[in-house]
Amino acid sequence: MLNSIIRKHVLKNIADYGKANPGSIIGKVIGEYPDCKTDVKGTMGKISAEIGRASKLSKEELEQEMSEFEYLVKEEKEKTITLQNAEAGAVVTRFPPEPSGYPHIGHAKAAWLDYEAAANYDGKMLLRFDDTNPEKESAEYVDAIKSGLTWLGIKWASESYTSDNMDELYKAAEKLIAGGNAYVSTSPKEKLSDSRTNSKPLPERNLSPEENLDRWKKMLSGEYKQGEALLLFKGNLESKNTVMRDPALARIIEKEHYRQGTKYIVWPSYDLSVVVMDHLEGLTHPMRSKEYELRDELYAKLFELLGWETPTMVPFSRLAIKNAPISKRLITPLVTNGKVMGWDDPRLPTVSGLKRRGLLAEAIKQFVLYFGLSRTESEPDWEVLLAFNRKLLDKEAPHYFFVPDPVKIEISGLENKEIELSMHPKKDLGMRRLNAGSTVYIPKADAEKLETGEVFRLKDLCNVKLISKGETYSCELSEDGMVPKKLQWVPDDHLECEVLIPKDLLKDGEFNPDSLEVVKGFCEKSVENLAPDSIIQFERFGFCRLDKKDPLTFIFSC
Repeated sequence: MLNSIIRKHVLKNIADYGKANPGSIIGKVIGEYPDCKTDVKGTMGKISAEIGRASKLSKEELEQEMSEFEYLVKEEKEKTITLQNAEAGAVVTRFPPEPSGYPHIGHAKAAWLDYEAAANYDGKMLLRFDDTNPEKESAEYVDAIKSGLTWLGIKWASESYTSDNMDELYKAAEKLIAGGNAYVSTSPKEKLSDSRTNSKPLPERNLSPEENLDRWKKMLSGEYKQGEALLLFKGNLESKNTVMRDPALARIIEKEHYRQGTKYIVWPSYDLSVVVMDHLEGLTHPMRSKEYELRDELYAKLFELLGWETPTMVPFSRLAIKNAPISKRLITPLVTNGKVMGWDDPRLPTVSGLKRRGLLAEAIKQFVLYFGLSRTESEPDWEVLLAFNRKLLDKEAPHYFFVPDPVKIEISGLENKEIELSMHPKKDLGMRRLNAGSTVYIPKADAEKLETGEVFRLKDLCNVKLISKGETYSCELSEDGMVPKKLQWVPDDHLECEVLIPKDLLKDGEFNPDSLEVVKGFCEKSVENLAPDSIIQFERFGFCRLDKKDPLTFIFSC
């Protein structure tokens, strides 16, 4: 038992840090097996020996060995999301995605924080589509976002679209213009950039509200064309916060909108639309990631000038996964150029990609809420998320046999027989049957390490002795009792299948062409009864999701 515990923690330490730290490992071993304190020196010797062995393993071998153990994610006390100025039953939050791409792990975090914060105060979360850029948005993305949220288990109290409220947005713009707080600029981009960089007022800045209202009406009527006029906020050109240096509040976009068609050509910026919509929908606690922090000053100022009560802004940090792109700028070309299988590619941190990889919605929820409202930017590697998933799947996933890169062995003295195996070692999921005979298959990686005359056990079947190696390995039954080496196997009555193993999609910021490994092998025939999307455990290999049945293809999860 002690050796197994040592092996477990050495493997994890190497996986987490690249090389093992004996001092860190001994503490975890003692915590799990206190009796070893009676011989710490001997335990340290065993740890050093295991480090020497495990350090020589490839990443794939390391992952395969780790799959034999359950690694618990460090659990904190359940975090309750607390909000300032919150009144039970009155809290209103919102999840406001722009429908310009598929939802990803960052969206999942934002949505869960919005949802849980509202639920904690018996409030409500609204789903609002921030759809004021016809050049980027589509109904396809709206459907993808709603589908993703539904799969995650998030329920919204109501659904709205910013583009359905253009009249209210125009009224707010006109109120700012009439109050001398916004103006229409027809200056070229270069002059606007120079104005902001060098604190030089544009000529239009000094026009009267009446003149700017007349220009605004020309924007709405189409007298100005795209790129010829902008509605700017009259901020502070001297401000150290560059966001306040006359930011755009509305612009002309002459493109058909997926929802509004050609009804509008003047579209509000995010800064104007979020303020108006938060007011209209009665937001009490809008939440947004720290990347918008500099925009908080503008948000509050617009509320003040429009004469509305400012909600309590709740900031949180963004969440990404190391070497997995979440930016549409990076993902879109990978999809369009065929470098990935689509937005649901299991290498992507999109919600649909995570689902296809065999991630459970509950695992994603636990993972994103683990970071809470921390303002520290997080970019964990995949293993942190997969650890949550592994812990959940270990309790539920049915077990099957799979042999990668199989090698044939013939066993003399083994008669054909049917064996019955449990679908799960602890949970009652029923039984399955395998027809075992004199011909079986074992993994090539295991076969190559065997020595002639060595006795090993075929898991749950029998002990055998290796007689000779070749294209087919010859073995005979062995009566030896306790055998330390147990090997995975499948019978002659099997199915051919392949397992896709996702790896880091990016390497040094560039697409990694080796990010999807294909492992071919044999699996027990029982899997033919599985439905697509079933998540199972291939013993001594890992948890896998059935992606398709023809050809029989699984995707490795964790």
